[in-house]
Amino acid sequence: MNINDFKVTSAIKISDKATHLRLTQSKKEIKKELEKTREKLGELQDTIYAHGKYGVLVCLQGMDTAGKDSLIREVFKDFNTRGIVVHSFKVPTELERKHDYLWRHYIALPSRGKFSIFNRTHYENVLVTRVHPEYILGENLPNINSVEDVNEAFWDKRFEQIKDFERHLAENGTLIFKFFLNLSKEEQKNRLLRRLELQEKNWKFSPGDLKERKLWDRYMECYEDAINRTSFDHAPWFVIPADDKPTARLIVVRTLLKSLQQYEDIKEPELDDEIKANIEVYKQQLNNE
Repeated sequence: MNINDFKVTSAIKISDKATHLRLTQSKKEIKKELEKTREKLGELQDTIYAHGKYGVLVCLQGMDTAGKDSLIREVFKDFNTRGIVVHSFKVPTELERKHDYLWRHYIALPSRGKFSIFNRTHYENVLVTRVHPEYILGENLPNINSVEDVNEAFWDKRFEQIKDFERHLAENGTLIFKFFLNLSKEEQKNRLLRRLELQEKNWKFSPGDLKERKLWDRYMECYEDAINRTSFDHAPWFVIPADDKPTARLIVVRTLLKSLQQYEDIKEPELDDEIKANIEVYKQQLNNE
């Protein structure tokens, strides 16, 4: 598995991208590899926290049932909770609508040394709103008085704002990773049926899921356009085959580990000379208590 196979470095067509990746390992071996790799990522997180110069932003996008929640649970299981915060962005609240659309994402960004996981992200503002342009009217924007005002020039400007936002973050020490969980329509059907068939999963189902499913092709158009417009070295997109959840989790955790290991300046800070020179004295003080 080469993580660069999933990185978007030129224009893509989502229909050409795999939703299922067949690995040579068995399911048991994949699970074992995931556990080993996420442990290494957890150790690196401690170093990033101690280093304290980079924040890490992990963005997860995908259609309903793509596996975002369970991926977060399994990939970041070995993290120290002091160094990670998960944000699930749902329909904007009344307070959030009183600010610009990036405000709620900006205040959730990682501080230096920490990870922020965005479960759904600022890209909802060029995905869901593009499929449903009437939602833009709820932002109460100047000069936007009807759906007809939400035209291509509007979307062009919003994409430029998102690119500026991410460039600003990267130039100020935030490492950005954006993952699109590429689920097939057939697999989504299976997962929605499972939510209906298993009583313990019923709470996850919403009739709205079926309404959005009817707009699948339009969503794929918007995802494709968003990914192609906004994948750069400082904020890359990775298209992850998501029909098999364990495989998707392994790809994501490997991508994060291998990418972060390339930052050779991320090291635990050294003790200052005075403390280092007196380590034996401090040990003796403790042993003599």
